[in-house]
Amino acid sequence: MPKLVDCIPNFSEGRDQKVVEALADCARSVPGVSLLDYSMDASHNRSVFTLVGSPEGMEEAAFLLCKKASELIDMTKHTGEHPRMGATDVIPFVPVKDMTMDECVEISKRVGERIAKELNIPVILYEASASSSDRSNLAAVRKGQFEGMPEKLTKAKWKPDFGECKIHPTAGVVAVGARMPLVAFNVNLSTSDVAIADKIAKKVRGSSGGLQFVKGMGVYLEERKIAQVSMNLVNYEKTSIYTVFELIKAEAKRWGVNIIGSELIGLAPSKALIDCAEYYLQIEDFDFNKQVLENHLL
Repeated sequence: MPKLVDCIPNFSEGRDQKVVEALADCARSVPGVSLLDYSMDASHNRSVFTLVGSPEGMEEAAFLLCKKASELIDMTKHTGEHPRMGATDVIPFVPVKDMTMDECVEISKRVGERIAKELNIPVILYEASASSSDRSNLAAVRKGQFEGMPEKLTKAKWKPDFGECKIHPTAGVVAVGARMPLVAFNVNLSTSDVAIADKIAKKVRGSSGGLQFVKGMGVYLEERKIAQVSMNLVNYEKTSIYTVFELIKAEAKRWGVNIIGSELIGLAPSKALIDCAEYYLQIEDFDFNKQVLENHLL
């Protein structure tokens, strides 16, 4: 069976449809790569792409997308709710079929080195590719954002893994790495008060004593005039979507607000969603492999 790797590059553009479509066309042009999904968010001013393909094709696609983004996105003019440090903010590689994490780490290093050498964009490796434990957490890597990176990169602790200790003037810095699948899951609240979303996010995220394997923050969605708890679930098998959802529901009640909806960004493993159905329907003796039609057929 052919090897397959997943790549989910995030770009700091969620308002200009022409730019996002140009990036999509770039992804579609690479042999051996399929663009499965892409979405753009105006409040976050960010787009998330999901690609799958051969290791060789994915290396080329990741580089070409980073190159195209550096040509089309000017970080000196970028504003948005989501933390960011580069035109291509992050490039994670995820093993899908007959791929090991070590192989994805090697891909990330080759891509990172090429980006720095050919595009003059400094690269910091993160997650499984991190050169030190301080760099494994993307939030720590990105702290300071684009505006704070010129000073940050001069510190020995944050010397780029590839490239010079100075940002690209308009494309910033990019984080490249390898990781397991995560679920990007957001919950919308019946309030415009982002302070409430911040308080709820603090209760939910692992770094502040909440749920392990959850990263979260409160954001304001300008186009809808509502607050949102925006999250990444980095291990959905150990901290499920429904666990996060129920905790947010309970915390929201403390502040007199309700959940008015939720959203999934990009793709998610089917088991992450099936687990929610099993929990809320209270299905007894459920067999994921045998009782889900598509899984049984496969």
